[in-house]
Amino acid sequence: MSGSADRERVRRSARQIGLWTGVASAVVIAAGVGILVAVILATSRPQGDDRVTAGPRPGGFAIDNPDHVVVDVDRVLPWVVVLGVVGVALLGLIAWFTARRAVAPLEGALQAQRDFVADASHELRTPLTALSSRVQILQRRVARGEDIGDALDRLRSDTAVMDEILTELLLAAQADQAPVRAEASDAAAAVQGAVEVIRPIAEDADVALQAAVVPGLSVAVPAVTVTRLCTALLDNAVQHAPRRSSVTLSVASGDGPGRGFVEFRVVDRGPGIRAEDRERIFTRFARGPETGRRRGFGLGLALVRDMATRYGGSVGIEDTSDAGTTFLLRLPAAVTARG
Repeated sequence: MSGSADRERVRRSARQIGLWTGVASAVVIAAGVGILVAVILATSRPQGDDRVTAGPRPGGFAIDNPDHVVVDVDRVLPWVVVLGVVGVALLGLIAWFTARRAVAPLEGALQAQRDFVADASHELRTPLTALSSRVQILQRRVARGEDIGDALDRLRSDTAVMDEILTELLLAAQADQAPVRAEASDAAAAVQGAVEVIRPIAEDADVALQAAVVPGLSVAVPAVTVTRLCTALLDNAVQHAPRRSSVTLSVASGDGPGRGFVEFRVVDRGPGIRAEDRERIFTRFARGPETGRRRGFGLGLALVRDMATRYGGSVGIEDTSDAGTTFLLRLPAAVTARG
């Protein structure tokens, strides 16, 4: 969201809060005055009813004026005190509520800022780890006098991935939950990009990566987003996969209610996930058991669910046991034009 849009949002919120406060205060005051008037009318009586006289006057006449009314202060005063206390309490409640409403935009902005920092930190952690592994491979090859051309190409590819991730994060932050663009991308190419990012991490963990993709599948999600989703799922699987095991990413077409989907399955040979943790692991900062490898921050799967849902997809655990876990990511298939 731009600065001018932020200022306009704050001004609009201030106008609404000021109007609401004024109207609510006027209603409270009017209600109190109305009740007080009703009490006075109910407890007052014409002066003539008490036959109150003002004493002898010249000529020997007493004043007895029925046009005057008598108000018993001892009966009205308790009502005045009670209405005053209730009015102060209601106005205090209104002030508290309007203060909450006034700081809501600031609270939302601070939360968005914290989310962006956490998301950016997590999303860049995996590419940076892969980049570090590439540099180590490059150093070993240089020391052995081997060709480093392909390693340099991989380094350029990793930096391009980081640039794409940063660009998408900034666009998402500025979109303010605006409708996303349905951009078609090739599933096989996106998966290949994710595999290349995770491969050096998997090699360091002594985990084999395998990919099985049906060619010709297209999803209605930008390629960089598909790569990020697959990278996060692969990274999570590698972290929890035992050494000398494998992680498999398979892609095939699937059917959903009312429209077609492309299904991405990531299978590991880890210890499985407890039943009570099946949904908890998709919440922010939820962390599973430590694996002795890279420390996680509990954001990966939560971000996967957020992004998948934003594009009309879903992610969940399809199967889990002591033999391993299968994560299922479903993304809407791109609509192909028919001639």
